[in-house]
Amino acid sequence: MAAGFGWIAFDWYNAGKAGGAYGAPFELTDHTGEPITEAAFRGHPTALFFGFTHCPDVCPTTLFEMEGWFETLGEEGEDLRAFFVTVDPERDTPEVMKTYLGNFSERITGITGDPQKVAKMIKDFNIFARKVELEDGDYTMDHTASVILLDRDGGFFGTISHQENPDTAIAKLRRLIREG
Repeated sequence: MAAGFGWIAFDWYNAGKAGGAYGAPFELTDHTGEPITEAAFRGHPTALFFGFTHCPDVCPTTLFEMEGWFETLGEEGEDLRAFFVTVDPERDTPEVMKTYLGNFSERITGITGDPQKVAKMIKDFNIFARKVELEDGDYTMDHTASVILLDRDGGFFGTISHQENPDTAIAKLRRLIREG
């Protein structure tokens, strides 16, 4: 079963209307084993994607697209930061995430950690994620498939939908870099 496409009733547009940082404080671990907090989302425009390393299609496609965005933006996108937050911390250890992300881009930072803390971050960022048991005893994860864009203050700026038109995605990123 493939990851879900974010069929969740959430008003992305009004998410950023309240002002201030989006989400909530967190203390987790990056893909190199170092501590990471919400401070990583400050000072730079940010693209934030929630997924998992065992994802059969949505996650690798999105991470591949992110690398393409970096290539297209070139020097214009040097200030842009990208993060891949696991929705499956039971399997996605820092070591697993480091190996996985090495297939896509050095510019994407993985975030994982204690499952309860990851679950809190998922909830605080209004992300849909749930475990789906498979007939063979394994499991997959359904999850929101949009990339969240945050401004330099960590505030909600917008989203890029799964497999959005590449020109539209680049236009959104350029606007984020310029205005965010």
